[in-house]
Amino acid sequence: MKAPAFTYHAPTQLKDALQLLADLPNARVLAGGQSLMPMLNLRVAGPDHLIDLGHIEELKALQSVEGGVLTGSMCTQRRVERSPEVGEICPLLRDAIRHVGHQQTRNRGTIGGSVSHLDPGAELPVAAAALNATITIASLRGERIVPFSDFAQGYLTSCLEPDEIVKQILWPKAPKGAGTAFLEFNRRPADFAVVSVATQIVLEDDGTIAQSSLALGGVQGAPLVLDISGLSGARTVHEGFGEDLLRGLDCDGDELYPAEFRLEIASVLIGRALSKALAQARSVAHV
Repeated sequence: MKAPAFTYHAPTQLKDALQLLADLPNARVLAGGQSLMPMLNLRVAGPDHLIDLGHIEELKALQSVEGGVLTGSMCTQRRVERSPEVGEICPLLRDAIRHVGHQQTRNRGTIGGSVSHLDPGAELPVAAAALNATITIASLRGERIVPFSDFAQGYLTSCLEPDEIVKQILWPKAPKGAGTAFLEFNRRPADFAVVSVATQIVLEDDGTIAQSSLALGGVQGAPLVLDISGLSGARTVHEGFGEDLLRGLDCDGDELYPAEFRLEIASVLIGRALSKALAQARSVAHV
């Protein structure tokens, strides 16, 4: 199918894009287009105005800052994947990026586009949830900064107002000696994940767990951060930890992947991800 008719706008300044978004009725912004263009072709979305952010250099930033890695909303996934600094400063972001689609889609797909779209099967929102990345949101009214925990509201739904866009995202710097892991289950490599897990573990000097975080994708409309503070002080993750953690959890399912199946897969991935991150943290500690 073909996209419905719309008026195309290609601003080169952020302020101009925000002005268009505020003034035009039924307007949508276009980032990498990896989700929006198929939605247009299938007539799932039908904006009267399409505002292309691809010509705004200000939104393409990728830089290391004191608190971590700062990615502009229009920074491509491929650029982040190939950045040595990202791997050193925020390894969980690098781990997640490597699971996103194919190289061709990562060449066009953007960090801000994926995080804003909040597809339950997408990898970057799950990594953002595990790290509680900080989102800078811009409009003509000014800027506001929100943690990812307040950004994601539900299925394909963020806290963005109609006149707002994501300007940049701060991915927190991993503590020294952190171990990370991102695992997912899908039918074919590069498919959207049925279930995904992102985790980061930091050890004490004596080898016990000091800090840990874990987020789960594919079980609810938005990424779910699970409380694994009970691991503090432990040296290992006991078998069946994932099953215990998910007991009684509400899970969305469908005819192809029922809730029970998703939870079973999630429990296995949680155990594997935590073991992998723990082993990595111990390996780093001995470097």
